[in-house]
Amino acid sequence: MEHISRPTRQGEKSADIEPLNQYVCGRIRHLRRERGWTLDTLAALSGVSRSMLSQVERSQANPTLAVAFRIAQAFDLTLADLVAGAFGPKGVEVIRGDDETSVFRDDEQCRIRTLSPLNLEKDVEFYEVLLHPGQTLESAAHFEGTREFVTVQKGTLQIHSGESEQTLHKGDSAQYRADVEHSIHNPGKTPAVFFLVDIYANARM
Repeated sequence: MEHISRPTRQGEKSADIEPLNQYVCGRIRHLRRERGWTLDTLAALSGVSRSMLSQVERSQANPTLAVAFRIAQAFDLTLADLVAGAFGPKGVEVIRGDDETSVFRDDEQCRIRTLSPLNLEKDVEFYEVLLHPGQTLESAAHFEGTREFVTVQKGTLQIHSGESEQTLHKGDSAQYRADVEHSIHNPGKTPAVFFLVDIYANARM
């Protein structure tokens, strides 16, 4: 039988949860989004109920050691991996350019590096992306209200959001709906480098 500590009472701030647990809650949510999984997918892979996962991700409940272990296994991680970074230095937190742990995708299509600390802000994700020539990053609709912001550092991009399309060049920025099908395409003959920010306005699923 699954067990979690008491949920946050109405009017009680999530900051009351211990810093380690709060970090783990945010990291679980980030890892799930990173893989494009729904709560139902994670529930099926971990054996932890959807309702419990929802409470954990919103910092309304603390996962027990057993529950955290099952969730870590679903991500093919150890418990140590899951809590890595929770005890980092306070004040100025740095993600070094040569830190390979911040890279979660690097293949023939693209290289994506996380630029935002996992425990800093749960509803904002910040990435540096290198998209190889002729390649396209296609995405299904995110949570309702989600928007993406793109700034091109190098090359040319074609942005598709629903029925809308725009071409961006070096130095251009764009923002668009990400709660519809959307894509980012590199039509050029050289790699395109850009910064991508996802803002989840209504991420309660």
